[in-house]
Amino acid sequence: MIPVQGLEGARVAVLGLGRSGLSAARALAAGGAKPLCWDDNPAARAKAEAEGFACVDLKAPGAFDKVARLILSPGIPHLYPVPNPVVAAALEAGVPVDNDIGLFFQSFATLAWDNYDTAPRVIAVTGSNGKSTTSALLHHILRHVGRPTQLAGNIGRGVLDIDPAIDGEVVVMELSSYQTDLARALTPDIAVFTNLSPDHLDRHNGRGGYFAAKRRLFAEGGPDRAIVGVDEEEGRFLAGQLSEAPGDDRVIRISVTRKLTGPGWQVFARKGFLSEYRRGKQVASIDLRDVAGLPGAHNHQNACAAYAAARALGLAPKVIEAAFHSFGGLPHRSQLIGEIDGVRFVNDSKATNVDSAVKALAAFENIRWICGGLEKEGGLGGLAGVGDTVRKAYVIGREAAAFAMQLEVETQVCGDMETAVAQAVAEAEPGDVVLLAPAAASFDQYDSFERRGEDFVAQVQRYMTR
Repeated sequence: MIPVQGLEGARVAVLGLGRSGLSAARALAAGGAKPLCWDDNPAARAKAEAEGFACVDLKAPGAFDKVARLILSPGIPHLYPVPNPVVAAALEAGVPVDNDIGLFFQSFATLAWDNYDTAPRVIAVTGSNGKSTTSALLHHILRHVGRPTQLAGNIGRGVLDIDPAIDGEVVVMELSSYQTDLARALTPDIAVFTNLSPDHLDRHNGRGGYFAAKRRLFAEGGPDRAIVGVDEEEGRFLAGQLSEAPGDDRVIRISVTRKLTGPGWQVFARKGFLSEYRRGKQVASIDLRDVAGLPGAHNHQNACAAYAAARALGLAPKVIEAAFHSFGGLPHRSQLIGEIDGVRFVNDSKATNVDSAVKALAAFENIRWICGGLEKEGGLGGLAGVGDTVRKAYVIGREAAAFAMQLEVETQVCGDMETAVAQAVAEAEPGDVVLLAPAAASFDQYDSFERRGEDFVAQVQRYMTR
């Protein structure tokens, strides 16, 4: 646990008692603060009370009297589409609003570091797609070379649940736009921006607000080194803002759409090969085509980001390359489930938006595509042109018929996962890939993309055991 510093003796309100909320309450108490907890769910309040925390209705008049700060869980709106009433009350009372990420950054460094040979470092990864794989891959590389490391944030442990850092440790942290948008302190040593595509637009009042939330990690955080994906206009703009001159190697630009040139530091992947250039000269190259855990261009972008971060830490290219080959990938992200009679089954349930689904579809050929779910804002127009690799789509979800009508490929309305997998298995031929890449959220039928992916795996395994 990371005890919260700077709030000793203070009354601190905590709204939302899920994983991050309870973790924040524990860390606040460990640091000598007095948490006042609330959640509209009685079961969540009961769990907090069982741990000895006081639960106080933060909607009650005077609830924020003598309160130093409100700590907010990431799922609770603080500004758009409308502020949560408790947040509005806190701001009206002049109480600052923060989250567990802000508490972490104000508390991570301790006086014990004065005795370390190498100060601990934090690498924070954000972006629309690839955050989890990039973070996990970088964590894997560090473990491969024997560097002490912890994985935290949206993947691994909660940021306040990790252990206090030891000499030379590197904390790899995955951060969402919800987290970067609100944190009052953001001070990573290295920050990574993978890419940007439309997502969570209601929470950020549009694409501009969404990008602004991501940009805070760099503009507010002032990292020593920034790794920026420049395949979208926003990434190119961000890299330009952070650079003092074209040759400023504090910014490492990454791409999977073209060769990057110039006097700076670049890492890019083309035709399955990752290349590193510095001052206009190539210094390393890695063949990614046989790296089983990183299939497709979208994973090659993740490889570029993790490679650049590892290089910024001083690791050698050959060491990083060896670590790539032992990386097994992540569940629900281009995860190979198995093969039946020459047909491969791939679970990419994490493809919850159009952009991530397009990237998953580009990684394979002869696809039997299982898709559908709760359609996100922006529609499905970005799926135009995917038909070259898709043999047929099997559509699930409560609005499967409406979803199917927007696709430019042969479709079959299946409704549920069991039916979709059964039909795909019945029609698949050797060389086909049955791919779950929903291009939609899961909440119309499942409580998370993980549950959806687990259902797909369970359905496939029924046929593997026959």
